[in-house]
Amino acid sequence: MRLRSTCGSLLLLLMLPGWLLAQTTGENTFSIKGTLLDEQNKPIPYGNIILFQDSDSSLVRGTNSDEAGRFNLAAKPGDYFLKITMISYQEKIIPDVRVVNQDLQMGTLRLKPGTTLLGEVVVQGEKSQMELQLDKRVFNVGTDLSNIGGNAAEILDNVPSVSVDVEGNVSLRGSQNVRILVDGRPSGLTGISSPDALRQLQGNLIEKIEVITNPSSRYDAEGEVGIINIILKKEKSDGITGSFTATMGHPANYGGSFDINYRKKKVNLFSSYGINYRSRPGSGSSYQAFNRSDTVFSYTEVSRRNRGGLSHNFRVGMDYYLNERNILTGSVLYRRSDGRNTSQFQYEDFDRYGELVGVTLRDEREREPENNTEAAISFRREFQQEGRAFTADFKWIESDEDELSTFREGDPAGTGSLRQRSSNTEDERNLLFQADYVHPFGERGKWEAGVKTTARVLQNDFLVEQQEGDEGWTVLPAFDNNLIYRENIHAAYLMGGSQFDKFSLQAGLRGEFSDITTELPEVNQVNRRRYFNLFPSAHLSYELNKLQSLQLSYSYRLSRPGFRELLPFSGYSNARSLMTGNPDLNPEYTHSMEGGYLMNWGSGSLLSSAYYRYRTGVIQRITIVDSVGFSRMYPVNLATENAYGLEFNLSSTLQSWWNLNANFNFYRAITEGFHQDRLLESDTYTWTSRVTSKMTFFRQLNFQAGLNYRGPRQIPQGRELAMYAIDLGLSKDVLKDKGTLTLSVQDLLNTRKRRVVIEEEGYYATSTFQWSARQVLLTFNYRLNRSKKEVRGREGIEENEPDN
Repeated sequence: MRLRSTCGSLLLLLMLPGWLLAQTTGENTFSIKGTLLDEQNKPIPYGNIILFQDSDSSLVRGTNSDEAGRFNLAAKPGDYFLKITMISYQEKIIPDVRVVNQDLQMGTLRLKPGTTLLGEVVVQGEKSQMELQLDKRVFNVGTDLSNIGGNAAEILDNVPSVSVDVEGNVSLRGSQNVRILVDGRPSGLTGISSPDALRQLQGNLIEKIEVITNPSSRYDAEGEVGIINIILKKEKSDGITGSFTATMGHPANYGGSFDINYRKKKVNLFSSYGINYRSRPGSGSSYQAFNRSDTVFSYTEVSRRNRGGLSHNFRVGMDYYLNERNILTGSVLYRRSDGRNTSQFQYEDFDRYGELVGVTLRDEREREPENNTEAAISFRREFQQEGRAFTADFKWIESDEDELSTFREGDPAGTGSLRQRSSNTEDERNLLFQADYVHPFGERGKWEAGVKTTARVLQNDFLVEQQEGDEGWTVLPAFDNNLIYRENIHAAYLMGGSQFDKFSLQAGLRGEFSDITTELPEVNQVNRRRYFNLFPSAHLSYELNKLQSLQLSYSYRLSRPGFRELLPFSGYSNARSLMTGNPDLNPEYTHSMEGGYLMNWGSGSLLSSAYYRYRTGVIQRITIVDSVGFSRMYPVNLATENAYGLEFNLSSTLQSWWNLNANFNFYRAITEGFHQDRLLESDTYTWTSRVTSKMTFFRQLNFQAGLNYRGPRQIPQGRELAMYAIDLGLSKDVLKDKGTLTLSVQDLLNTRKRRVVIEEEGYYATSTFQWSARQVLLTFNYRLNRSKKEVRGREGIEENEPDN
């Protein structure tokens, strides 16, 4: 009861400022409604509809059409004109739009296909970065200058609610238990177990990012806080279109990419390729002190790292239109990377009196080759009834990754040298089949059903050998492991939804049967788990008026342990501080509830959310330190957690040349559990924020400044300190708007560092780690048969077509 009261109070608090503001922005407003269709009477989703004052051509507001092509613009009485733009269609202008004292129905507006494409439409006052749908938010990558020339990990770090830490781990609303998909499906592009995979996917190949905080039943139940879906670029326009990008930067970052599309009659061919060479210097330091009854000593550690190498991404595919209602699509994707990494560690040991007793140096040289191959084929049938469709997808993934390292350890004088080498092989095979059917009913209702099955096998072979003096190599038995992980997931779902006046309702139920086996052949240990779960979901929205709406949602989800969390050993770079896995981990389960309030006004929008999550079987990393100061971190199903928070997403045009986007997320997480009869608990309050200011000078020069901040937080054995970073970007169109030059600086002040403090009885540690130093990038993009335009006036006015 207390929880419901608290959440209700928070939601009212979120809505109050919006309602007050709406008293001045929502008076005497009416709706301009219509539907965008193409020449085949098919709806055009996500078209840009912009409203201008007829007297001075000043921009009033803009919106996007929904999946059915419908749009709804709020306007006060007056004389206007509409401008409609959409990639692969001719621009359309509707003159003499007069709003009197009632809603205005524009009827059906048809767009003609165009040979010259709009690569990006920049509209002052339009909320172009984020599109809000019933169960997800869509972020357009190209509207953020700091994304240009970056990789997938850096782009995700710029998405509101999402953060990527210095080690490359992705979090959504403070939790790393998030499912990452590519084009709505699992992909080896996100990596088998290493977060480096996202850093090797070039951002120029990405079109948009979908963030789904409370996924409906059509999506996998995997992911405690939701799903992040990376959509790759693919055009479907007549003729040849494409774009070419070249990047250079410091520290070393050189690359190039292209995406080409060719469409003629029944065939649409698409391809993309990216090559990149990077060298990312990083560093870290730590201090550890031990004060126990049997031992008192301390040591410091200073490390320097450089991670980089050459990577390639290649994708080719074809859409074949069997007829106007049946489409067959096939594609192949290949990624090859050849990592070259180095690490240097220096340890200084001190006795109980603080006197230096020894210095140890440890060097690592690592090769990290990786291959990822994917093949996909899909079929889509659209029936005569609008919105009725059947789709079937098949996907095959094969990935292999090796981490081959050599180590040398000794004192500064070179005496007592110790040589070691390790090999860590990770292979994945993945088969996926999925079929979905959507059937509309009534005027605004639909139900859908689907089935999905995945078969996944991952194998890891880890080995460490040691050589002393001139003797041969000997295996270290404690670091000789082989893991085989088999996962078969079979799922089916049924869901339905409809709109009733101002209400929209969607509810569904998903069933998943999991058959998972973890095997350690060398010790003859097999752990098999079979379980069946039902996962309900529900989404409700209510339109308060033309400018304001409410959303409520609920979902039940699970998070299976990741591959890296199951590995007995996954790295040996720092022999004094090992991160290991636990093959006996069980999944986490989460109940998630969320309430949102969306308010629009003439120059912007505000989305406020209050959310709550209850988790069981929470996986936490425990640090164990032995008597000589060597530590080991490993995960266990430790606790239960109650987490709740508030989130705000603001987009506003302050002036015709100045746009502001801001995100603020505050949450509290209460974690409590027992490990080895010891209570481990934390009650943390923290917040994250991102503010982006975009300005246009002289109508040609675009400047952007962004600030990322993550507040301090408590963890079960200590605390993480605050972290912030500033990003800058400057761009200018050249070559008659066919090209764009962009200069950007990521982490201007070199402050994106992870800082941790651990305090326990008899043990104290502090550490600082920076994965990658400040980076400066210069990027050039050239568009073939695409233009980048900014809506300014009303040239080329075209007469409106009558409704059918």
